[in-house]
Formats: sequence, structure tokens, C-alpha cells
Amino acid sequence: MFTGIVTDMGEILTLDRQGELTVRIGTAYDVAGIDIGASIACDGVCLTVVAKGTDPRPWFQVQISAETVSKTNIGPNGWVPGRRVNLERALKVGDELGGHIVSGHVDGVAEVIAARDEGESLRLTFRAPEALARFIAPKGSVALNGTSLTVNEVEGRDFGVNLIPHTRTVTTWGGVAVGDAVNLEVDTMARYVARLREWD
Repeated sequence: MFTGIVTDMGEILTLDRQGELTVRIGTAYDVAGIDIGASIACDGVCLTVVAKGTDPRPWFQVQISAETVSKTNIGPNGWVPGRRVNLERALKVGDELGGHIVSGHVDGVAEVIAARDEGESLRLTFRAPEALARFIAPKGSVALNGTSLTVNEVEGRDFGVNLIPHTRTVTTWGGVAVGDAVNLEVDTMARYVARLREWD
């Protein structure tokens, strides 16, 4: 489990597409403290660490299934060497819950369809996949590329969020552009409420 509070911006170092996709990610984390088998959210995707090292810089390696690739912005043209990705290590019992409960199981990919400055903040509008739009509500929470954000308004499939300067500085959102594909995880509570209504 995660909170959607990004703690590092990693860099895609290498990708190997033979069999399962294997990706090496450079990080500022102390890799000595990362166990093999640990979970790290990479742009909101919960991935398992399968190797780590420090040459020529600290890095960890993950393997990604074809199913995960198909549901996210990872490929085939998404993750490339040099791309920055938001990172968050798994939540520990007793950690501060600064965002909202995030599983790292991406539901689909949303598209940035508009961006405009509002004072010092940046207002972004996204278009969600049709099947996910019903789970997004004003003042509710979403995780976008692993970042916990509050929804401002919703109109059909489109929804807006505001990014404060701090968020743009400490995450990859500083480089966002219209047309970008972003990993979307809807609020877990919204999924359960919808399922209960279907059952009734």
C-alpha cells in the first residue's frame, strides 16, 4: 500500500523487452535499505524489486508483465531511457498518511487535455476512460502517475485538478504537457461503493 506522496524522482536507465519487460531505474534512495522483493510505486505502478546496485549510481530493477504494460503508460512508447518517474516506497505501519490509500494497481490511462495557469498553480484537465469516469467525483481523490491529487470538478469523462508549485517541483509534473498519457488509479472506496450499488 502507498499514500500517493512522491518521495523521489527516478530515471529510467535501461529497458530489456526480451520476455517480461525488465527495467532498471536510477534513484536517490539508499538501495542498501531496499530488500529484494520490496514493492516500489513507479509512476503509480506497484512493482517488485528483483535486483539492485550502485554502479554507476544507485539503481533498482523491476520486471513488468505484459498485462501491466497494457493497462499503463509504460509502453511501448511510454517508458524510454532518460524518462523521469515518480517513486514512492511502500507504506510502513505507523507512517504518516499524507495523501490517501493507494494500492499501486493502475485502473487505466487518462489523457491531459488542457493546462492553464491559475495564479501560481497549474490547472490540468484530464479525460478518463469511459469505464472509469463514474468513479471520479468532485473533492474525491485520484492517483495520477502515483501522485495523490484532489479532484476539483467533473464533467462527463473530464475532470480537473490543481497542482501547487511544490508538487511540480518534487515530482515529474513539472514537465507535464497536453497530450500526455498518465496512469490513473481511482479511489478504492469509490470502487466498493459502485460494486455495492450493482449488487443491490
